[in-house]
Amino acid sequence: MANTTSGTHTFDKTFSVDEIVEEAYERIGSQVTSGHQLKSARRSLNILFQEWGNRGIHFWEIGETNMDLVEGQSDYDFFRSAADGTSATTVTNASVSETIIGMSDILEAKLRSGINTTSQSDSSLTKVNRSTYGGYANKRSKSTPSAVFVERFIDKVRVHVYPTPDSSNAAKFIHFFYLKRIQDVDSTYTDATDVPFRFVPCMVSGLAFYLAQKFNPQLVQQMKLYYEDELARALAEDGSASSTHITPKVYYPGA
Repeated sequence: MANTTSGTHTFDKTFSVDEIVEEAYERIGSQVTSGHQLKSARRSLNILFQEWGNRGIHFWEIGETNMDLVEGQSDYDFFRSAADGTSATTVTNASVSETIIGMSDILEAKLRSGINTTSQSDSSLTKVNRSTYGGYANKRSKSTPSAVFVERFIDKVRVHVYPTPDSSNAAKFIHFFYLKRIQDVDSTYTDATDVPFRFVPCMVSGLAFYLAQKFNPQLVQQMKLYYEDELARALAEDGSASSTHITPKVYYPGA
């Protein structure tokens, strides 16, 4: 008799926060018996996600957008949340307006003209560091933008465009790929997390490691080893695999 399988691949989607917390506590030989323990685990899970951001490993959180240039405006802000402020005007590649929140950094940028038309064209922009941007003598000079400097604050990311767009560039956009922050875990414990399936094992192991530091210190080193091992496997799987080319070695008799 043939075995019947579920036919689904959505465990990571339905693996709720309360189940993640329960699994992590079980790994350190404990159970969730109070609201304090649940709240403590949620706090630790959010700290774990901040740690992943510091490692720069959350590349499933890459977005793509087009920032609308304004004549005479050199600075464009993107806020952590809607409560912090209104982010700069952006549109999708299909010219649909969108609001970007939670941006962490810009990875690469191009100056785009003729957006969403057959004459669309991108030209290079250089992402410069603070020292280079600070060396520009007149940051308000108007011309065609050639560089961007990304300044990161607590509540926002500010994109400095240089030179400042003139009237001939007001209809253009800066197309860029950006890195988003991992979404918070809030008090809705039945929600899933903003984490792809390949990082679920190390997320649980990481939370168990954090909880061991607070509730079962003798297991800290063991949980840390498990976490680092799971994280290394997730990072290896998350890398972009390149094509493998096998070239046979040819032997020529008598050569």
